[in-house]
Amino acid sequence: MLKRFLLAIALLTLLASSGFASTYQLDPVHSQVEFTVEHLMFFKVSGFFTDMAGTIEADPATKTLKSVVATIQTASIDTRIKKRDDHLRSPDFFDVAKFPELRFVSKKITGNDQNISVEGELTMHGITKDVILTGVFLGENTDPWDNRRAGFSAKGKVNRKDFGLTWNKVLETGGVTVGDEVEISLQVQGIKQ
Repeated sequence: MLKRFLLAIALLTLLASSGFASTYQLDPVHSQVEFTVEHLMFFKVSGFFTDMAGTIEADPATKTLKSVVATIQTASIDTRIKKRDDHLRSPDFFDVAKFPELRFVSKKITGNDQNISVEGELTMHGITKDVILTGVFLGENTDPWDNRRAGFSAKGKVNRKDFGLTWNKVLETGGVTVGDEVEISLQVQGIKQ
């Protein structure tokens, strides 16, 4: 009887120390997906997407992530210049009529707290490639309406040409209009389900 009692205590201690994952629904109103790319060889242009959805499975006790799934509607791109946004939505770039969304699905997650690495598959423009995001579990808190919220931050880089986004114009000085490397920055709030 004593052995069973001690085994039960040991099991409960192990479970308590390992933490439990919770599912957080991405809150698009309090989340940002921003990108930056070189323009005209010396200037950087930034933009963001406004329509996104996703879930994050995370353990606030250990500040670890278990899984990430996210989709972004490509037509929601916004660089604050309508003419440029229309061009980015066209077949020269995202071709939003044919490829209406970007999708990210995590495959492997390591680290915790301030040092998290998320390796996953990014599908963009009909092409799927592995990408790595490095991130931070910012914490969990209760908002004024009694919702449990968690915050996450991440960044990464992709080469747009790897995804078939190859449009460019050569400048008379020998450079190109748009750089190949795109920097990604994510600030995400999730609501516990």
